[in-house]
Amino acid sequence: MSRLRGGGPLFHWGLVLVAALLLVAVLAPLLSPYEPTEQTDPAVSQYRPPGTVLAAVHLAHGDWRLADRVERTPEGLRLHRLGRVEELAAAEVRNLTPDGVADSRRFLLGSDKFGRDLLSRMIHGTRVSLGVALGSVLLALTLGVAVGSAAALGGPVIDGLLMRMVDALLAFPSLFLLIVLAAFFRPSTLVIVIVLATGSWMGISRMIRAEILSLRSREFVLAARAMGQHPFAILVRHLLPNAFTPALIQATLLVGQLILVESTLSFLGLGIQPPTPSWGNMIAEGREALARAWWIATFPGVAIAVTVIAFNFLGDGLRDALDPRQRRGSGRDERAAEAEAPAA
Repeated sequence: MSRLRGGGPLFHWGLVLVAALLLVAVLAPLLSPYEPTEQTDPAVSQYRPPGTVLAAVHLAHGDWRLADRVERTPEGLRLHRLGRVEELAAAEVRNLTPDGVADSRRFLLGSDKFGRDLLSRMIHGTRVSLGVALGSVLLALTLGVAVGSAAALGGPVIDGLLMRMVDALLAFPSLFLLIVLAAFFRPSTLVIVIVLATGSWMGISRMIRAEILSLRSREFVLAARAMGQHPFAILVRHLLPNAFTPALIQATLLVGQLILVESTLSFLGLGIQPPTPSWGNMIAEGREALARAWWIATFPGVAIAVTVIAFNFLGDGLRDALDPRQRRGSGRDERAAEAEAPAA
């Protein structure tokens, strides 16, 4: 923990933002004011701007009717909706009060073309987008560590085969590769996680291989071999703990990148499918009415930008705090600056 204090203010801001996003994702059902797919009287509630409040009339037969304004009358209730005035008898309204009705529907961030609350969809979209990105990074980290370790310790033949395979995969543009993979499978959350991980593990594998190759001739590894420890035990106890820090930093930075990629795939219709909300497909839905309802695409876009920046801050801070080479470099810079400063 003492090392993490050296991450700088941007690292702490990133840590706070990431913690807040994870909290929103975990508590999404509690924080969401409505169900993300709920449609109540869409003819009235569609394309409502942020801050809209509509009166919610609970009818005797169980349905809900929304209105811009309601007035209590001696006979019952007068509704102003869709530019028309409707009269309801008191017996037709369940939530009648002396001033009108007891319920309302609030759209703090506006609504979409189906009358769904945008805030509720964004909160649940946080869970989907973060879950897909974190699951993909975890799978990519597992694949990268396994392949990189096998290449570093498997001998020249295995090393050559695995690294040539990695080079071949890296030769393809990553987004093109992901689009091709996504197009071959029916989109679902699990498929998107696998597709994103499949296109993201290669860099981690090369980093792990390089770290293990530099560590396997160190004194503590040679001592473990001399003591007769099994090669797998040496890998787990000595090599991976010392090689894992750069991979962890890379994985943290990868989360932000995969959120962008998932949003791109969802925007193209190859990612998370509606009505399940993700930030990418919400932006795709908003492009159809960008001039009429700017908020549908704007707020998810801001959420993506904030999340990517937060994970980048977190990754950069972890690199500065945990990477010994970064610390040594910064120490040399400080000593050089002190040496060049004129004596008081």
